[in-house]
Amino acid sequence: MNAAGPLIGVLALQGDVREHMRSLEAAGARAVSVRSVETLSQVDALVIPGGESTTMSKLAILDGFLEPLREARSAGMPMYGSCAGLIMLADRVTDARPDQETVGGIDVTVRRNAFGRQVDSFEADIDMPSIGPDPFRAVFIRAPRVDEVGPEVEVLARVGDDGTIVAVRQGRLMATAFHPELTGDHRIHQAFVNLVSQSQG
Repeated sequence: MNAAGPLIGVLALQGDVREHMRSLEAAGARAVSVRSVETLSQVDALVIPGGESTTMSKLAILDGFLEPLREARSAGMPMYGSCAGLIMLADRVTDARPDQETVGGIDVTVRRNAFGRQVDSFEADIDMPSIGPDPFRAVFIRAPRVDEVGPEVEVLARVGDDGTIVAVRQGRLMATAFHPELTGDHRIHQAFVNLVSQSQG
């Protein structure tokens, strides 16, 4: 663990918490699971992992996390969301339950389960110039997709012949439709750690 690196929390409501923590530490950050609002107030940045976005939204509300998460994001805390985390950071979600709420902050419209069910999970090599010239092997599991982006959103990666948007950034917020924490390739976590370090400078 790098004692000099930023302290990045992984929201531990649901999802691949340990895998994200390992990837963050491999990228030079200190990582901690965030299970309380008190811990959230102590971290420099936050990762919202994959999982089931409807359940995650309900748990965030029940555990009193939703408003503190929105306040932290509004105050400028860097956040990165993977899969369901992308949905949680989106301003608009289609095919969602009427009562589903998000943290918001990225001016995108996201469609849940856009690539099909669990059995339709797949891997694909995607080009992501912001992390380097080599393709990134992306793992998609019941993944969402980005249907619309606002003018301040940077598209980081696309997949498929139709150029479906699967990675975005807006200011200090990043999100991917896929699961980089499952690959052993830490470049996306490294990009987020760099973003956090820059925001502290």
